Amino acid sequence: MEYFKSGLKSVLGAPQPGQQPSGADTVERLIQRVQTSTLLEDRRDACRALKALSKTYRLEVGAHGMDTLCYELVQDRNDSETIGYTLDALCNVLSPETFEEEEERGTDSVGGQFTEIFIKQSQNVTLVLEMLEEFEFHVRWPAVKLLSSMLAHRAREVQELVLTSPMGVSKLMDLLSDSREVIRNDALLLLISLTKGNANIQKIVAFENAFDRLFEVIASEGGLDGGIVVEDCLLLMYNLLRANPSNQNFFKEGSFIQKLTPMLQPGSEDGWAAQRAANCHALLQVLRTLVAPANPAQATSACQQIMRGSGLLGSLSDSLMASGVPADVLTETVCAVAEVMRGCGENQTFFSQVMAPSNPPRPALVVLLMSMVNEKQPLALRCAVLYCFQCFLHRNQDGQAQLAQTLLPATTEQVSGVTSGTLLCGGLFSPDTLTNWFSCVALSHSLVDNPGTKEQLLRVQLAPAEGHPGVHLLPQCLALLQQAQRPQTRLGLLQLLAQWLAHCSAAVGHLLSTPNAVAHLTAVVCDVSEEELVRGLSAFVLGLCVAFNDDAVVSFGRLALVQLINKRIGTEAFLDRVADVTRHEAYAKAAKHPQPTAATVADLLLDHEFCRLLKALENVVARAVAPKPEEVVEQVGSAQYKVLIRQQDEQLAQLSRQLSQVTVERDHLAAQVSQLAAQVAQLRDQNSVLKAAADEGGLQARVAELQQQVAKAAADQEDLLELMDDQEAKLTKYRNRLKQLGEKVDQVNHDSIRMIH
Repeated sequence: MEYFKSGLKSVLGAPQPGQQPSGADTVERLIQRVQTSTLLEDRRDACRALKALSKTYRLEVGAHGMDTLCYELVQDRNDSETIGYTLDALCNVLSPETFEEEEERGTDSVGGQFTEIFIKQSQNVTLVLEMLEEFEFHVRWPAVKLLSSMLAHRAREVQELVLTSPMGVSKLMDLLSDSREVIRNDALLLLISLTKGNANIQKIVAFENAFDRLFEVIASEGGLDGGIVVEDCLLLMYNLLRANPSNQNFFKEGSFIQKLTPMLQPGSEDGWAAQRAANCHALLQVLRTLVAPANPAQATSACQQIMRGSGLLGSLSDSLMASGVPADVLTETVCAVAEVMRGCGENQTFFSQVMAPSNPPRPALVVLLMSMVNEKQPLALRCAVLYCFQCFLHRNQDGQAQLAQTLLPATTEQVSGVTSGTLLCGGLFSPDTLTNWFSCVALSHSLVDNPGTKEQLLRVQLAPAEGHPGVHLLPQCLALLQQAQRPQTRLGLLQLLAQWLAHCSAAVGHLLSTPNAVAHLTAVVCDVSEEELVRGLSAFVLGLCVAFNDDAVVSFGRLALVQLINKRIGTEAFLDRVADVTRHEAYAKAAKHPQPTAATVADLLLDHEFCRLLKALENVVARAVAPKPEEVVEQVGSAQYKVLIRQQDEQLAQLSRQLSQVTVERDHLAAQVSQLAAQVAQLRDQNSVLKAAADEGGLQARVAELQQQVAKAAADQEDLLELMDDQEAKLTKYRNRLKQLGEKVDQVNHDSIRMIH
């Protein structure tokens, strides 16, 4: 401090006896000395003194000396020492930190305000960027720190100024090759701030060979076992790739994905260092940017194929099954595996064959589901497992069918041990409400866009307890819905039912046939004391029963349900209940991203796929429950036509049976007529023979007897012929009636089709 005072005396001159200059006076004199001194040494000493005072008297230095310091960067550009002091002073003035000296004086940090003043003159930023070309440590390092301070306060404005500055980004990229680690490391932090949220800068940095340089730094630092610099490199890589298709394609085409695979080696079972866990977490985030659901589908598919071909998916699976992995790293690994196989059939098949090193060996998917339904596991991990299972089933009809097969009666006896289906169905009966929700949502994903699985699950039977008769899954879900008290469990069951009923008339018929199902849903929608989401989802499920109703259940046909809703609830109130769901905060959150996330258990309410379903079918339900007048006429007419057609079908069937019976009788009579005709002919022949014999031998009595038999046979034949005529008349009548009914049915069908269209 004495040295500092002596230095000030040499710069300012000795004060008058009995006077002690204030800090503000001292700063003002120093600024004046910088402005007026003709000697470089005097200006350098004044800048050194301003640097020393800039922490304690930041406000005074910034308010009175900003322009002077900026001019000094130009005036003494060739003197690196003076430039270094000037940059240090500016760093202190613009710093986002609050210095201890300021706290002692009770002044607030004003770095943001001075940054705004500094960058109003764009040439100031250009000057600082030019200082990066100087190799001297005491110039280059404060220039890096000054840019970092500006970015901390006014990131967007500084990003634009760097973009407009000639070769501004290139000058920053050159810092990564600096042999001095302090400068290189601070340059990494600067680039992380600079590239955040600016696609143009991200592209320029990427095409300045950023990925090559970053992988070189990571290798020199020891890979994932390295220090925090490795994490910084990975964070910069993450910034360059996140939501940037151009850089993602560049990364893929440059074969950088293959360089990630060797880094994913399992850690030591003895324990993970905290920094290794942080590095691994950052690496997994980089990987996920390439296969994020929001990316273009074609680019994601290409990256997924490379990840499988390069062995990266296999390494991820090994890490997943390794022991001793920290919980946060394991959670991120599960999410990474999920997105690497999401919607990719080959990767889904690969993962379905991964076996956990357990005794007995079990599929990795089953082991993960065991964690999901275990209430003792961390919430983040359970959410990640649900996401992984959802991604496994995403556009995977084979996987959905296999899940259903594990629950069907023919296979449950053949499959021994724990399966994914039995775990999820068992979770429906868990006392833990979150396990109920997870199980319902997971099961619902086996039904998404898969009519076959919906019908298969209708055959599934569950035994609530040993010795009790089996109950079909859908009625069992309805029974659980009526018994459940906690909203989270009820929301899970309602979302499962909604996925099941959508586009599946058979499932709708099963629900409507279940006793008290419609009454319960109606009562929930009417109950104003119910949770808003529970009422809304109950209304949506009831609406699906109308929209996909094929009138198979006579007592709850489409028109009957519409009338019930209108009478008991009111059409407008009913539609408001459904609309309330889309206005809820939980809906907005779940609809943004397919990955379920939650800070607390209570945050898990709605599933992403359910939100998509609701968005797609909300208008369909509205039109079904509140049709336009012409649609009402159409529905009524269609229902009447269905009844008429059904009646005429029954008449046609009855007439066909009668026609067949009369035809058989006619054929039998024709056979009898033919037989009598043969007998008559035979008797007539015998009569002729006997007449000739009578003339010769006097057999008149025998002839008379034969004549009587012939007359009787002829009379019988006449009777049969009359009966055949009657049968022919009946046949003609039935044929005409059938023809008329057929024409009438054709006309009815034609009219109904015309009305529908």
